[in-house]
Amino acid sequence: MTVAFEPEALVDALIDAEPWAAAHRSQVRVVRAPGRVNLIGEHTDYNQGLVLPAAIDLEIRIAYLPTDDRRVELVRLDDDERDSFDLDTPRPKTGTWLDYVAGTAWALAEAGLPLTGLRGIIASTLPPNAGLSSSAAIELASAWALLDDTAPGQGRFRLAQLCQRAENGYVGVQSGLMDQFAASCGVAGAAVLLDCRSLDWRAIRLPDDIALVVCHTGSPRHLERSEYNLRRSQCDAAVAALTAIDPSIRSLRDVTAEALAAAADRLDPVAYRRAEHVVTENARVEATVEALAAGDLVEIGSLFAASHASLRDQFEVSSPELDAMVEIAAGVSGVIAARMTGAGFGGCTINLVRPDAIEALRAAVGSEYPARTGLTPMVLPVHAADGAGRLL
Repeated sequence: MTVAFEPEALVDALIDAEPWAAAHRSQVRVVRAPGRVNLIGEHTDYNQGLVLPAAIDLEIRIAYLPTDDRRVELVRLDDDERDSFDLDTPRPKTGTWLDYVAGTAWALAEAGLPLTGLRGIIASTLPPNAGLSSSAAIELASAWALLDDTAPGQGRFRLAQLCQRAENGYVGVQSGLMDQFAASCGVAGAAVLLDCRSLDWRAIRLPDDIALVVCHTGSPRHLERSEYNLRRSQCDAAVAALTAIDPSIRSLRDVTAEALAAAADRLDPVAYRRAEHVVTENARVEATVEALAAGDLVEIGSLFAASHASLRDQFEVSSPELDAMVEIAAGVSGVIAARMTGAGFGGCTINLVRPDAIEALRAAVGSEYPARTGLTPMVLPVHAADGAGRLL
């Protein structure tokens, strides 16, 4: 983490952007929210399934002064872009980063929560459009700032749900709860297992001798312009067809592999493939949790490989760049498991790596990946981190 990202440095940056704030330095607050990687359980959250994400120590921070004028104005630290909106004036979506802040304000106000105006700066160590949930991090950091002193009282899980509402109802991406949940409820040193039907969750400790390494393909991901919402509608179509056979089915979480196979001739082939991925992916999440508890790293590697193949072939959300990155990692001694992470359509892979193999992975990616794709990758070792909160 750079010195410029430390809380006091962010206070200085706020004063540079808003010189009047110098007289109120002691009142400046700093909040943070992490990005996330998903170890396994992809496109299962909006199907009431199981997910196993981890919050990571790449994050978004907002340094701000609360104001009484009901106006929210933020300056991006990376490019000095300034944008704003009024809390009492409806704001149309503009397709910019501020949509996530304004959408969060909309969702919090819809829930009847008291909001504060503010002047602030926003800074990030998360690469944008990488599939590491920078959008959820913006939403959670914004929630902590906009709610000011009342944020902790809302409960971390409730804040995650409100930020999901912002993503669905304002931004327009029909995502499940996983990203906001991980950013809000993350636990340092652990992944967090969420049952998206019961909403029960618990921390799953990660082995001390295994490192998490994110490999960014350099191919950006844009969910708003992707087929993400189409995938969700295809899952809904599969549920509708299966419900016609068995009225007790309410989501793909209710479907067994045997029941799905028996209904194959009643489903559109595309809907069948989407459902097959979700049903088998839920089973892989359960098996991964068991393998982590048993220390069975070989099994974890097999489960990650099967997940990636299913996302590539059944759900069709991988890409040549993601496939190349997984293939390169799989050839490096000391890489235990590799798969795409996030919704797909570009972005990153997640790799479980022996610490002494990180540099070998970095070297292999640096030498092989650009030649195969023409793109410049990033290799980012990360640590499982705590969820959103206040630093200052």
